[in-house]
Amino acid sequence: MKKFTLGEIAESCGGKFVGNDSDKNIEITSVERDSHQIKDGSLFLAIKGERVDGHDYIEKCFAGGAVCAVCEKPPVNAEKPYILVDSTLEAVKKIAKAYRQKFDIPVVGVSGSVGKTSTKEMLYAVLSQKFRTHKTQGNLNNELGVPLTLLSMPEDTQAAVIEMGISDFGEMTRLSEMVQPTICVLTIIGCCHLENLGDRDGVLKAKTEMFKNAAENAEYILNGDDDKLYSVTEVNGKKPIYFGFAGDNDYYAEDIENNGEGGISCTLCFDNTRLNVNIPAIGSYMVSNALAAVAAGRLLGLSDEQLINGVQSYKTVGSRANVINTGKIRIIDDCYNANPTSVKASLDTLVNFSGRKVAILGDMKELGTDELKLHLETGKYAKDKGVDLVIAVGPLAVELAKGADGEWFESVEQVKSAIPALISDGDTVLVKASHSMHFEEIVDFLKEQF
Repeated sequence: MKKFTLGEIAESCGGKFVGNDSDKNIEITSVERDSHQIKDGSLFLAIKGERVDGHDYIEKCFAGGAVCAVCEKPPVNAEKPYILVDSTLEAVKKIAKAYRQKFDIPVVGVSGSVGKTSTKEMLYAVLSQKFRTHKTQGNLNNELGVPLTLLSMPEDTQAAVIEMGISDFGEMTRLSEMVQPTICVLTIIGCCHLENLGDRDGVLKAKTEMFKNAAENAEYILNGDDDKLYSVTEVNGKKPIYFGFAGDNDYYAEDIENNGEGGISCTLCFDNTRLNVNIPAIGSYMVSNALAAVAAGRLLGLSDEQLINGVQSYKTVGSRANVINTGKIRIIDDCYNANPTSVKASLDTLVNFSGRKVAILGDMKELGTDELKLHLETGKYAKDKGVDLVIAVGPLAVELAKGADGEWFESVEQVKSAIPALISDGDTVLVKASHSMHFEEIVDFLKEQF
């Protein structure tokens, strides 16, 4: 990482430095919250969690090579310096902001109700054609994950793509204070976290908090097909760049052909330019993600060849529209998370496959007072799209089953016992629910049985 001394760190977070004055010149090599990841020169963040208190591991971390700890109470018999703060979680945000300010590089902030991660990965694929690009790993997109992502930027980073996930008002403001994006990308304003945000207008308000802390002269790339985002006609004195399927967007697509596992071929159009690409993914929504990434790449001076190569080098990550062929059935593992907007997009993908189409869908959480209605509507959508069988799991998914005229099961264990009689060789099976439903167990069971 870039030069970052203990003195700078203590000053950035307003903590009390305990140690010799000469220790303030020590430079750290990494920032870690997990004692297993400690290496020589690490700064250890002592965070008290629900099950584990990081303060209990400070001595172990010092022995493992950590040069300092950020903590809320003095370590016992501390032989190395430490920085005493009121809240380690609040301190790491301030430390991350200070480290971010050491970089004068393009930083793309990505958010939206659906497609944050796949758009982040597409942006990374494109920008990596020109820059040494840093990106959010896994699901580190919250108020602890974002600062950890920023603090893991290598010294030679030339561009960064930072995913920002929220569930309430104020969170995006705090995230963007650290990230200070030079390019803001918003994908879709959908029905998610309505428990806190109320409705889609609330979602729009919460997501666009990102703009408050954008860098001076930042650019704004918004999904012009989304009615809420299209209503944003000016941000900080600038007209946004719109992308989407509709031809009146600044970046749009033509000749879209979804070839299932063969990817999606299309022509990306902008500024009298037409780029013919084949996106190695299964969902047609990936065309929209590619347009957002090309818009960002174009702003940053990538050539047409670099843009094409970037889009075509995209890789799916984790349980997000990942196709698994068992030899008997095809599984679309999309069980990382779910809301009505993302489930409908996954159903659109499912019906592009040949053969019998089955959707195993579970509860969608945090939808507020209309949760049952939204589950019912999602079930009706599946039926209208021609899904052959909907298998719904969970107390909320009762309504989903009703809307789809499908089968309903109370729990993952119950549905696993019924799957052998419901699934047949040759089926394509979509598996999707909120993360707390643990639908990865269903994916594993399907792989074992078929």
